[in-house]
Amino acid sequence: MSSETKPVVIKKYANRRLYHTGSSTYVTLEDLAAMVRTGEDFVVYDAKTGEDITRSVLTQIIFEEENKQGQHLLPVTFLRQLIRFYGDSMQALVPRYLEFSIDNLARDQQKLREAMSQTFGPAAAFQAMEEQVRANMAMFSEALRLFTPFSGVPTTPSPATTNGTAEPTPPPSSDDLAELKRQVSEMQARLDRLGKE
Repeated sequence: MSSETKPVVIKKYANRRLYHTGSSTYVTLEDLAAMVRTGEDFVVYDAKTGEDITRSVLTQIIFEEENKQGQHLLPVTFLRQLIRFYGDSMQALVPRYLEFSIDNLARDQQKLREAMSQTFGPAAAFQAMEEQVRANMAMFSEALRLFTPFSGVPTTPSPATTNGTAEPTPPPSSDDLAELKRQVSEMQARLDRLGKE
């Protein structure tokens, strides 16, 4: 028998009020944010349709937090890059990468906090964060390499042995494969730039 508790059910009504079914009280987005911080799990359903709207409510909480003075966690560059991935063929990889990275950050947060507390300036803390991002990138790149069907295809043309010029690389058998390869390379370059910022 599982010892895990079921998530609390929150119902959202047409008047935008949120009802906590566990405590039989109305709650605010601020209350839900506090629940997230304490690790209390919940799901939000539209009271009329029964649709799971947890994602949109969590997004709304992030929006509210980002609008508070001095509470910015999401850099503008990151937001722009994230928007570019919508509709892109690489869109399916982004959620897993972000989940993977934030899980690693959460797992190593105590180590990062200790590094910050042992320093007098933000430089060492930033360096610790940078090392964490690089480690995440290395793990994700390795995972991506293992799951890409073209991982054995060379990315640069080999030099020619005749007349001292580079021979053109023969085109791939599929245009889709070439396009996917280009997009993965572009994504890797973007992630590398993000890791250096």
